[in-house]
Amino acid sequence: MNIFNIITILTILSAGFAFINTKFLKLPFTIGLMIIAIVFTIAVYILGSFNPFILEEANLLINSIDFETVLLDVMLSFLLFAGALHTKLDALKRQKGPIALFATIGVVISTFLIGTLMYYLFLAFSYPIDYIYCLLFGALISPTDPIAVLGILKEANAPKKLETKIVGESLFNDGVGVVVFIVIFKIAQQGLDSMSFGDVGLLFVEEVIGGIALGLIAGWLAFRLMKAIDNFETEVMITLALVMGISALAHYLHVSGPLAVVVAGIFIGNKSPEIAWSPNTQNYVDKFWELIDVLLNALLFVLIGLELLIVSLDNTYVIFGVFGIVISLLSRFVALSGPVALFQKKLDFIPKTNLIMTWGGIRGGISIALALSLEPQMGRELFLTITYLIVIFSIIVQGLSIGPLVKKVISKSGVNNA
Repeated sequence: MNIFNIITILTILSAGFAFINTKFLKLPFTIGLMIIAIVFTIAVYILGSFNPFILEEANLLINSIDFETVLLDVMLSFLLFAGALHTKLDALKRQKGPIALFATIGVVISTFLIGTLMYYLFLAFSYPIDYIYCLLFGALISPTDPIAVLGILKEANAPKKLETKIVGESLFNDGVGVVVFIVIFKIAQQGLDSMSFGDVGLLFVEEVIGGIALGLIAGWLAFRLMKAIDNFETEVMITLALVMGISALAHYLHVSGPLAVVVAGIFIGNKSPEIAWSPNTQNYVDKFWELIDVLLNALLFVLIGLELLIVSLDNTYVIFGVFGIVISLLSRFVALSGPVALFQKKLDFIPKTNLIMTWGGIRGGISIALALSLEPQMGRELFLTITYLIVIFSIIVQGLSIGPLVKKVISKSGVNNA
């Protein structure tokens, strides 16, 4: 199946599912689309039992899509840039301390907690998995998705300082999580003996510092180009070229593309409206990236729903998946506890910040993409199933209940929306 037909089918499905959700279900956009996609996939399974041709064609479609490449090399940069473009630096500056710790130390602690607990869980069930592969799973499931929860928090009228923490952390922990995953993945491939602690540290620093530097340089160059002209068509094209150029260059330089895109997006989004863009240009740039954001999210969450076709629902895997849900939530709660306690009084956190951030830390497509990148000997099929179950639970159950949880906490504490 050629690429045009694949994109056409996915776009038609996304538009149809979006219409059904908007007209009838009226659920938050991403959650509604994924629920409909899952129901659609189950229907394909049922129809396929009567007519195998239907199931064969559906499997052909899914197997024709390299989900890992599509998300990590294409979609992720555009989605992160769209989110970063509308993230105000003033709000991030006030919360820079906790956000930095959440997105770095928090990800590392979560990775090791999840990896260690899963390792002993497998041993308890006499299903031993190498510890390094369990750490790989911990790294891929620790990043959270800023897109899925943002709209829900706004509907719940969540305080801005809480929204900033969750979204700010998610924008950066995607990049850090991918870096941690890459480092552990190389150790798993080459063996711990072949890499010293210094090699690991250098690789991490190169990815992170290199990504941030690339984002700042590319963002500044794009800003200077847009400042020199006043033409919204050209300036929209410059932002598009910026994202694509950063993605390609980051891959060539072996630095973190996600971090580079986030930094560039924040730089452009905060610097350009005041200096480089006219009101007309800002309106067009905002609308363009909002449309890109909506379209790619629609495709992404429909894809996640359809991925059910390739996930093994072995009973043992499902049991591990249920335990994985509990372990991932518990580990995130513990990983966030230190930074929350450290900044609790200084920044006047709302009550139960740790609980809300734990439940609001929704996992998304990046975790599935990283699970798909595992090699067969790393427990790929097992960890893909566990990851899929955690992501589904996270998006549907946590996504639908985070709003009521925030409203309940706000009403009880009398917190305003500042």
